[in-house]
Amino acid sequence: MMDVTIQNFETEVIEASMTTPVLVDFWAPWCGPCKSLGPVLEKVELTYEGRFKLVKINSDEEQQLAQAFGIRSIPTCVLLMGGKPVDGFMGALPEGQVKQFLDKHLPAADTLQAPALAEEEPADHEAGEPPSPRAALEQALATDPGNDDARFDLVKLLIGLGELAEAAALLAPAMSRIPVPLRFEAQTQWLNALEFVSTDPRGHWPLDKFDELIGQNKRDFETRFAKSRLLIAVGEWEAAMEELLEIIMRDKKWDDEAPRKTFVALLELMTPQKFQAQDATGKSAGGIELMGKSAVEEDPLLAMISSYRRKLSMALN
Repeated sequence: MMDVTIQNFETEVIEASMTTPVLVDFWAPWCGPCKSLGPVLEKVELTYEGRFKLVKINSDEEQQLAQAFGIRSIPTCVLLMGGKPVDGFMGALPEGQVKQFLDKHLPAADTLQAPALAEEEPADHEAGEPPSPRAALEQALATDPGNDDARFDLVKLLIGLGELAEAAALLAPAMSRIPVPLRFEAQTQWLNALEFVSTDPRGHWPLDKFDELIGQNKRDFETRFAKSRLLIAVGEWEAAMEELLEIIMRDKKWDDEAPRKTFVALLELMTPQKFQAQDATGKSAGGIELMGKSAVEEDPLLAMISSYRRKLSMALN
């Protein structure tokens, strides 16, 4: 079991879960049941011999992570696979029930024995080294071209690496659908902004130059839209949305509603992905309320997104 903080969460939990299921134990030093569950989880981790990775998060010290997962009580454990939460449980379960929970999701032990023959075959990486997140996503997509989650995550990864042409090629099949899935439309808008910066001379303008032109003509929508794309490319998404709102309020239909479409795309990209393993009550199969109303209200990011949704609604009405 290892300690995880906001600083190493992406690497030790999200990226790690791309290749090995990760069980996250939310606990606190003052919690009696947490002290009972901890040794049980550590024992099970040893027994399962690498079939899953165990990490713990101090919910008192890492409140941002606890809020993101909608943690209501501790101990709470959440299992992540492929970068996403799939199930969880609350309370200090006995060893037998912990194993039952894990066995619902983890591959059987005998399926992990086959790689022992790998020494007889050439490999692209050192023995024992897991594939990179990119390789894992590429393999998942090659196995199932209809895996939209893998396609979305791989496009996001490629954009982050600056490999825009590869990202565009991966997006093409999704963009040919009718209707186009919103999350892929959102990634296309993001990609368009990055391509604008790399191909259009205005992509190298200082912001003061945009502001000077806009100051001379508040309805210079072309300059406002170009400024918004530059802001998107440098990660200033809130400032970009403010510029897009200025266009929408003055002319909702300008350029085939490109400002509105870009605004909606930014909201989609900023909104955290919802947990998948929920029933109609909003709870996981293990009974955890993975993201409740109070968590949304307390999360600064979600509050900001909600605020911009209201601003867009007001601008369109």
